[in-house]
Amino acid sequence: MILDEQTLFSDNQKITASTASTNTIDLGKSEMSFATPVDLFIQVTEDFNNLTSLKITVQTSVDAAFSEAVDLIDQTIKLQDLKKGLVSAIKFLPKGNLGYMRLYYTVTGTTPTTGTVLAGISAGLQESFHNI
Repeated sequence: MILDEQTLFSDNQKITASTASTNTIDLGKSEMSFATPVDLFIQVTEDFNNLTSLKITVQTSVDAAFSEAVDLIDQTIKLQDLKKGLVSAIKFLPKGNLGYMRLYYTVTGTTPTTGTVLAGISAGLQESFHNI
């Protein structure tokens, strides 16, 4: 797997409340998932505490301010699974790109004091038959 700094949504971003990813990516107006799927890598890099669950949503918008964000896909992960090394089930950028993309993290329950996420567009996901 190869990650590039310019295609990262979150670079070990600490999640202590519901928030957008640190970075927004300008993908242009073309549909990203038209042909070959574009790999998306989302991994917990520090154990979370306190919260009940974390919802990770891929959002798109026509502007960088996300004045009218559109949710494309999401995954909710319970606290007991939010451990270092967990990789999200969202593996590809979904169709529906409006120009800009980001992730949005929604915290349910008590505010966490620990927990970080690394997420970005990847040049190939590191998979084995154990992950299938």
